[in-house]
Amino acid sequence: MSGTHIHTIEVDGVEVFYREAGNLHAPVVLLLHGFPSSSFQYRNLLTKLEGKYRAIAPDLPGFGFTKVPDARKYQYSFENIAKTIEAFVDALSLQKYAIYIFDYGAPTGLRHGLALSRPSAITAIISQNGNAFEVGLGEFWNGIRTYWNDPTPANRESLTWLTKFKATKYQYEAGEPHPESIPPETYHLDQALMDRPGNADIQLDLQLNYQTNVALYPSFHEYFRRYQPPLLAIWGKNDGIFVPAGAEAFKTVLPKAEVHFVDGGHFALENHLDEITDRIMGFLESNGV
Repeated sequence: MSGTHIHTIEVDGVEVFYREAGNLHAPVVLLLHGFPSSSFQYRNLLTKLEGKYRAIAPDLPGFGFTKVPDARKYQYSFENIAKTIEAFVDALSLQKYAIYIFDYGAPTGLRHGLALSRPSAITAIISQNGNAFEVGLGEFWNGIRTYWNDPTPANRESLTWLTKFKATKYQYEAGEPHPESIPPETYHLDQALMDRPGNADIQLDLQLNYQTNVALYPSFHEYFRRYQPPLLAIWGKNDGIFVPAGAEAFKTVLPKAEVHFVDGGHFALENHLDEITDRIMGFLESNGV
């Protein structure tokens, strides 16, 4: 049956919500979303991929419709999110898969491929504004870095703007030549889910914990150098969060990496679906995926 299907599965004490499209026996593409979004950001890409691939997009803990019971006492960190995704992959018996990494999905996917000792499972990497280099961190991060260096209540409070509607909408529209074309349900859904009781604190905890991803960048680079996975960096060139230098930097550790830019911002997939899809399909096919 064609089309995108909705599922939930309990893994790691978490009820993981995910969207899936394509034939069960087709090559797998695992799509990992970012902040402040969910698998909903891949709703259109899933339908593009389903003709040739089994495309799977989970909601990470703390996002979307994935539910974490209070009794689980889940500690929201990127290490734990990666462990939950490992359990999710195991529960679906996925042996080989390409990963599409965006924003928070980048450290989640790279930790999964590296720290969880299964780099050979990854057939290819598509990084769409998914950063792994310090040069890719734009000025957007200045206030967050202050919080990393001095995690006081005042510095935490100074970042609460990131959990508000204006910031959520900004992430979708900034850098887009035609921001009026962004479907409003994208940022409205993200905000509605982020406005759930307790979720703002989860997001601020993850902002603080993001520094652990930066600390792992050298290990990510060693993974790239050692295993040389096929990688496509497809980047919104006007992104002020993860800037274009982060895309170009992949070439320093992966000489065969493909780097392409679209005239868009952070959530480039919304207004540049066809262009990005064409690049993805060509990249995967040329690498035998």
